[in-house]
Amino acid sequence: MAITMLSSKWYSLALVLLLTQVCYYTSAQKPKTIKVLIVDGFSNHDWKQTSNLTKRILEESKRFEVDISTIPLDSMGQAQWEPAFEKYAVVIQNTNNIQNPALRWPGRVELELENYVRSGGGLYVLHSGNNAFPHWKEYDKMIGMGWRPKTTGYSLEINENKDVVRIPPGEGNGTNHGNRFNAIIQILNRHPINKGYPDEWKTASTEVYNYPRGPAENLTVLSFAYDSTSTKKMWPVEWVVAYGRGRVYNSSMGHLWQGETYPLSYRCIGFQTTMIRVAEWLATAGVTYPVPEKFPSKEQISIRTESDFPK
Repeated sequence: MAITMLSSKWYSLALVLLLTQVCYYTSAQKPKTIKVLIVDGFSNHDWKQTSNLTKRILEESKRFEVDISTIPLDSMGQAQWEPAFEKYAVVIQNTNNIQNPALRWPGRVELELENYVRSGGGLYVLHSGNNAFPHWKEYDKMIGMGWRPKTTGYSLEINENKDVVRIPPGEGNGTNHGNRFNAIIQILNRHPINKGYPDEWKTASTEVYNYPRGPAENLTVLSFAYDSTSTKKMWPVEWVVAYGRGRVYNSSMGHLWQGETYPLSYRCIGFQTTMIRVAEWLATAGVTYPVPEKFPSKEQISIRTESDFPK
């Protein structure tokens, strides 16, 4: 009888230890949720839908918890607005004042973003976010290049040998773009974000900015595309910037205009995959999110239907 009771105790202890190991292993395998903040509130694009779709894309991956902070437009509201960047691993910049330069972030919040990125935070400049804030010199350094006049900063062009050509201020043109089209994204530099991507892949209904301009310092071009609707030249589409200890990603992909609803540019599986992998890289310096089987090829875009995208 004593032997049976002793065996039972050892069995119970072994079972507890086994369950503890299983729970530990399961929790260790589950990726830690990354906290992301989208800042919006004004733009010449549909910033509300852009923020909502971005939040849904990221959260659908089960890797992110996304909050949205909308800038109040009244002076009293702005005085009280506190986005608390330090609580987040990634900040997504979705404001644009290109048509109304008087719309700005409060100066204290500009400094908070600078300190956040410089100290190691991740900044995602979402499409028209690089059109914003020409008055803000540190912002220009963070984004590397944006929508700027020909007299402001350097522009980068990709030549036929896939070399990056640096165009000085005053030469060439100011930033612009032609009509949207299904652009072939060509990888220039391999990076955790595009690891496993084909060398060339087609994205839907995108704008290729020609003559993007800025300091273009501490910058690596990840991909480029041939501007078939305007300049007939090749221009950067994605680039990353080192700012202090922080990481910045900037791209012209992600266009969403007023009057559109979940457009092809956002339904592109290549774009959605890139957005998820960018956010993960900005937060962790690595990427674990897999490249899906339906990722676009050079010949074919790959589009999600509205019905398979969670509300």
